[in-house]
Amino acid sequence: MDINTKLVRLRAEMKAAKIDAVIIPSSDPHQSEYVAAHWSSREWISGFTGSAGTVVITSDYAGLWTDSRYFIQAEEELSSSDFVLHKVANYNPDFIPFLLNRLKDGSTVACDGNIFSHSEILSIERTFADKNIKMVCEQDLIGKIWLDRPAIPENKVMIHPDEYAGKTVAEKLGQIRNGIDQANCDHYLLTALDDIAWTFNLRGNDIECNPVFIAYAVISMDKAILFLEASKLTDKVKQKLSSDKIEVLPYGEVAGFLKNINSSDQIYLTAAGVNYTLYNSIECKIVDGKDLVAAYKTIKNPVEIKHYHNAMEKDAVALTKLYRWLDTELDQREVSEFEVSEKLAGFRSQQEDYFGESFHAIVGYAANGAIVHYRPEETGSAMIRKKGILLLDSGGQYMDGTTDITRTSALGEPSAEQKRNFTLVLKGNIAVDSLEFPAGTNGYQLDTFARQFMWKDGLNYMHGTGHGVGFFLNVHEGPQGISFVLSERSKTPLEPGMVTSNEPGYYKQGEYGIRIENLIVTKEVRETEFGRFLGHETLTLFPIDQQLIDRDLMENSELKWINEYHQMVYDRVAPRLDEEEGKWLKEKCKPIL
Repeated sequence: MDINTKLVRLRAEMKAAKIDAVIIPSSDPHQSEYVAAHWSSREWISGFTGSAGTVVITSDYAGLWTDSRYFIQAEEELSSSDFVLHKVANYNPDFIPFLLNRLKDGSTVACDGNIFSHSEILSIERTFADKNIKMVCEQDLIGKIWLDRPAIPENKVMIHPDEYAGKTVAEKLGQIRNGIDQANCDHYLLTALDDIAWTFNLRGNDIECNPVFIAYAVISMDKAILFLEASKLTDKVKQKLSSDKIEVLPYGEVAGFLKNINSSDQIYLTAAGVNYTLYNSIECKIVDGKDLVAAYKTIKNPVEIKHYHNAMEKDAVALTKLYRWLDTELDQREVSEFEVSEKLAGFRSQQEDYFGESFHAIVGYAANGAIVHYRPEETGSAMIRKKGILLLDSGGQYMDGTTDITRTSALGEPSAEQKRNFTLVLKGNIAVDSLEFPAGTNGYQLDTFARQFMWKDGLNYMHGTGHGVGFFLNVHEGPQGISFVLSERSKTPLEPGMVTSNEPGYYKQGEYGIRIENLIVTKEVRETEFGRFLGHETLTLFPIDQQLIDRDLMENSELKWINEYHQMVYDRVAPRLDEEEGKWLKEKCKPIL
């Protein structure tokens, strides 16, 4: 079925059910950013493959709302269908005002309450009330026409050993129960898949690039229950759960369990993370609050940080092999972007405790580098030559950490403009990394430091500067973030132990893209009469392309930062390389004079 045929069939279902509009988000019952194929309804109906976006379909209109990371990609992917792209500014989609303007009073809008959070539905209903527009949340209309829909994954769950996690399950449950007790509650409902994986020191393979598994959990003061299919458990995992005193019930029984909780009890949850249908199955008193586990999970313990360092060294070995290979190949032939992504995954797979990519590599050569979330396909990806600029954003999942790194490289002689813009981006990266700031400072405040040099030239980039990163978990992890958009993530103060990306960029549509990304961990720096001051330590280890640096734009302190960073990279990574690889790395890490 092509996209327009799918629209015809969906509209037939809408007409039969007397539905005037359907809203389809990019989510699953756990409010995940990345979803298993079973829940990729928005992608299936629209053809848009990006990770973020919302589809709205009426009897005579089909629209997709997405942010600036995907504008170019969405235009290309929607071009052969009736879908219209709506460009979202500042991450505030306007599809609700669009529907208010388009629908008549008394209209009916449908959605699948399993993939919308309770908070989202209440917000939409409040907005629709003035026009008496009714929300129907029991309709999975896509499911009626998606006849070959993939099944819910049933991949095996694996143990994440305590020697990597740094805390036992018992310690984590104690931490969580302390939070439950402080909230004067009896139970805690966990719905976020990475929260569940972290809590029980388990990992899975149900969502591509995210080592999580499909499950719910309820933690009470005297017991803990995992709701997942028994087929996912090996004997070893069953023994581990038993020793940790974790009960297991089928995934589909969570709603019934919640319904039967004593009506006098109180259950703690985060309404923004609980789907509408599940929330409405609860009959005891609900206490809505911030995600307890996210707050614990984001503060990496000393054992986790130690392992991060090891993971970064292994990742640097893979990248060294990749760039050396590319240098050699380009002397003889053109290389496709897709081949580069496959080769890098291969080099990473040679490293100890490698589990897979943390996201699909973004290999953007020349104009493709300006597509922020570009992914090369096996057919049709650009051929890389010894000229222009290559942007490579990639990451790996290791048992001892999650990596995410972007490097921009000149494959030929860069232009003065390219060098200037690269240097402005680099200065922003260094500013964030070098900054000392009072405890309580948030990512919204830090974001300006990354952009200040570009702003002086009238330049900007329309994505955030940084996101939290999990420990052998999701590459995008809350609650913190560094962004120009004032949101819950950007308002979250940075705290010691948080691992965050630092990735300013610049994109010239149709020509090239620039991004420099390191992972940084927030740390204590000092205490003065004005209180505690924090700073950052760089975790990522790989050289920055000096061919693209305009030395005249750099302050002495910035040159010192680069030289010290490159010396650290060489000292940490060279012992893992053979002689020729070590020579290559030494040349790339030579001091800027």
